[in-house]
Amino acid sequence: MAGKAAVIGAGFYGSTTALRLAEFDLFDEVVLTDIRDGWSEGLALDLNSSRPIIGFETQLTGKTTTPDGQGYEVIEGSDVVIITAGLPRKPGMSRMDLLEVNAKIVRGVAEKVAAFAPDAVVIVVSNPLDEMTRLAQIATGFPHARVMGQAGMLDTARFSFFVAEKLGIPVRDVTTLTLGSHGDTMVPIPSACSVRIDGAARPLAAALSSADIEALVKRTRAGGAEVLALLKTGSAYYAPSAAAAAMAKAVATDSGEVMPVCAWVTGQYGITDVYLGVEAKLGKSGVVEIVERSLTDDEVTQLHEAAEAVRAKSEDVVAM
Repeated sequence: MAGKAAVIGAGFYGSTTALRLAEFDLFDEVVLTDIRDGWSEGLALDLNSSRPIIGFETQLTGKTTTPDGQGYEVIEGSDVVIITAGLPRKPGMSRMDLLEVNAKIVRGVAEKVAAFAPDAVVIVVSNPLDEMTRLAQIATGFPHARVMGQAGMLDTARFSFFVAEKLGIPVRDVTTLTLGSHGDTMVPIPSACSVRIDGAARPLAAALSSADIEALVKRTRAGGAEVLALLKTGSAYYAPSAAAAAMAKAVATDSGEVMPVCAWVTGQYGITDVYLGVEAKLGKSGVVEIVERSLTDDEVTQLHEAAEAVRAKSEDVVAM
C-alpha cells in the first residue's frame, strides 16, 4: 500500500466512497472530512471497526472542517481528492437547480484543496457536475489534466444495467457508453454499444429495436431522477460512489485505463475549451490523454450541443 486519498463531504456519497477506497486496500490512509462537528470522526471510527471483519489495512481518518479552513491540514499529502461537498437534489429538482448554492460550496472547498494538497488529482462529483468541475479547476488553479469530473462512468453503468435488464442477460455481457453532459444533454452512444448473447457479440441495434434503444436512452438520461423519485429524500450514492472510487483507483495505480469522464477538451470532436464527458486515459497525473472514437454524425451533433450548453452555464458559474 502507498499513498493517501481524501474525500471532502461525508454524506452518503462521500462516506460510501471512502469505504470503497479503503476496501481496495491500495492507500495507507483515506481521509474523510465534513463541516458537521464530529460527524466524519464518528464515521471513521465505525468504518475502521469493520477492518478486522473485511480484512483491509487502510486507515480511515475523520476530521471536522470549517469554512475558514480549520481542519483541512488533514488532507496534506493527498494524491487524490474527491469533492462530494454540496447539497444533493430533491425530488423534482434538476441538477442545474443546485448551481448557485453549490458553486459557493465547491469554490470554497477547491481553494482549500489547493492550499493543503497542491499536488493532488481532483475528482469532482458535486452537481451540476460539468459546471462544478470547471469551477473547481479555476478555484484550484491546477492544470486542467489534474481536475476531472465523475459522470460518464455512472451514466454508462446505468445504461449497461438497463440494457442487461431489458435483454435478461448478465451485465458483464453488455458494453455501453455515454458522453456529453451529466444532465439533459447527456449523449448515450448506441453505435459504441454491444451485447453478447449465446456467446456471440453483436451490435446493440441487432438485439433491440430502435424504439427500445431510444426508451433505454431516455431512461439513462433520467436515471438519477428515477432514483430520487423513489427515495423521496436523499439521492443515489451506491453507483455514484463506485464510479468515483474506480476513477480514483485508476489514478492511484497509474493504470492507464480508459474511462468516460468529464475532462477538458482541446479540439477533440471539433470541440475546444470546455469540460465535457469524453473517454480519457487516466493515470497518476490525472487525464493522460483524451481518446477519440468514430461517432455517427448525429452523435457528434449531440456532443456539440452538449458542449455549448455546458459552456454557457460554466460562464455563469465563473461569474459568481
